[in-house]
Amino acid sequence: MIQEIAPRRFDPSYRRQRPKKEDYLLHYEYNKVMLKKENGIFSLPRFAQVEKEVPRLEEKAEYLFSIDERAYFGVWDMTCPDFTDFVMEGLQIFQNFEPMYQAFAGITGSQIYRWRQSRKYCGCCGSPMAPGETERSMVCTACGHTEYPKISPAIIVAIINGDKLLMSRYAHGVYRRYALIAGYVEVGETFEECVRREVMEEVGLKVKNIRYYKSQPWAFSDTVMIGFTAQLDGDDTIQLQEDELSEAGWYTRDQVIAYEPCLSVGHEMMAAFKAGKIGS
Repeated sequence: MIQEIAPRRFDPSYRRQRPKKEDYLLHYEYNKVMLKKENGIFSLPRFAQVEKEVPRLEEKAEYLFSIDERAYFGVWDMTCPDFTDFVMEGLQIFQNFEPMYQAFAGITGSQIYRWRQSRKYCGCCGSPMAPGETERSMVCTACGHTEYPKISPAIIVAIINGDKLLMSRYAHGVYRRYALIAGYVEVGETFEECVRREVMEEVGLKVKNIRYYKSQPWAFSDTVMIGFTAQLDGDDTIQLQEDELSEAGWYTRDQVIAYEPCLSVGHEMMAAFKAGKIGS
């Protein structure tokens, strides 16, 4: 999965430090990221590569996280330099980006960027917000109201019916591959209750033996995905929620597609079912 970057080590601890020339620069504009493109190959830019193009670059930088001993900084107040090797690319590029640890860094930085952009003004009094001094937060300059990064919990579940797995396709959006049933956790709801509700809402089925599989940070949608397996409980007739799904069906192991690279917990569970590692 995209966050599995061992033997490299991701460190999200909050720090106040200035960038070094070999540290990485993360700059986003809406749903695009600035990358360096050389001979058709994309890479995350380093400060030494950008500083001659952008005045006072170090002053604009905000420390985000580290991978091993190398730091990654967000630079929000700049524009991509024209007539250079730097280009703006859609964030989906990180689904097929090499090396994997840089894909994880790039998409994780975008989550902090979106949060920062959505917290410019206080939701209580409307005054400007400023970055916290001791932790990753946004603090109101007038009333002191504090906001922390947005992380939305969601479930994703592999529903097993004997030697078959339920797979579906979304009705909307650009993602057209097969996926498992998933949805956001509601207020006052446990993860297991969310599994039962989402499955009933989207495909009209009951499930039992709900078991935790694995969790995953999924910065593409500011989400923490909590993966589960479950068994069909009763009738296997699918009642499709057509405003959410375009199709859904039961698929045998040899029919399940093992998508590569295996970035998400959903794709990992599909591959695990195909290989007989779950649902046997």
